Order: sequence, then structure tokens, then C-alpha cells
Amino acid sequence: MSITTKAKRALRQQAHHLKPVIMIGSKGLTEEVHKEIEIALDAHELIKIKINDHDKTAIAAMIPELNTINRAEHVQTIGHTVTVWRKNKK
Repeated sequence: MSITTKAKRALRQQAHHLKPVIMIGSKGLTEEVHKEIEIALDAHELIKIKINDHDKTAIAAMIPELNTINRAEHVQTIGHTVTVWRKNKK
């Protein structure tokens, strides 16, 4: 499931005013975090996730795992905030 550049641009515009709904702490991507991401994506489609890690390579390494497990599409990363999107099943 890959989205076009034009669609990503539109999603970035929609996400601009959003606040992070998920915070990933020092324990990283746990099963509970994935469940919360699933709930948030089902409810909103487009969400921001705040990652409290100072290592940018660790943040970049989390993105493919987020996308694979939650079947989401990475929209953008700004600092410690990652924006992901997944089309609702309904």
C-alpha cells in the first residue's frame, strides 16, 4: 500500500494542526503501544506519534516496524514526531 507524492502532500497539510495522540516512551514499541496505535488509526486514519528518544537513528529504525505491524503508511517525520496514515476499513 503505497501512496503518491501528491497524496502525501495533502496528508501533511491535514496533519499540520494535529497534536500527537500516541507517546512512545523509554520501553519503545511494545505490544500495548501497537494496540493503542491500532485504536487511534481506526478512529482517525491520520495520527501523529511522539517518540521520546534522543537518537535519530533509533527513531528512523522504528518507522518500518510501525508501518509493517500496524499496516500504516509513513507520511512524514519532523524531529521526534512521526505522522502515519492508514485508510479505514469502513
